[in-house]
Amino acid sequence: MGFECRICGTCCMYLGDYIVIEKQTGRYRFDCSCVSTGTSFSAEVDPDKREWFDDSSFPDQNPTACRFLRPLSQGRIGCTIHTDSPAQCKYYRCRIIDILSPEGKEVGYITGTLALHSNDSCLRDAYDEVMKEISGPGDEAEEQIRAGLIRAGYKVR
Repeated sequence: MGFECRICGTCCMYLGDYIVIEKQTGRYRFDCSCVSTGTSFSAEVDPDKREWFDDSSFPDQNPTACRFLRPLSQGRIGCTIHTDSPAQCKYYRCRIIDILSPEGKEVGYITGTLALHSNDSCLRDAYDEVMKEISGPGDEAEEQIRAGLIRAGYKVR
């Protein structure tokens, strides 16, 4: 199942120290660097997001956020350089479900692609059983996974 971004902005709220604007080269063009990978990239604000980018109140109020993150329409928070965003951003898949043992110990998590990340064989078996019942991607699938894991005795958050 493909990853479906919720456009919530959570993934980028702490990238202000990782995606750095080195120099503005035009009204909407920037030379940037990814501190974590040591790579440089050029970015242009997507034409359909320039109106949102022009309002700098969000990054001013959220200094840890990526400087290109902005509130969009309908309560969404998104990237204004999506077209030119670096590879680390394009390939990021958020954690949508944390899975805990009945005792409260974290034993795994599920990303936005609905993939399980765990070394716990019992959890992997339970997940495989739950996934046999999933009818499709999206919020409905996420809720089916949550319910199935709870039925199997796990706690989810």
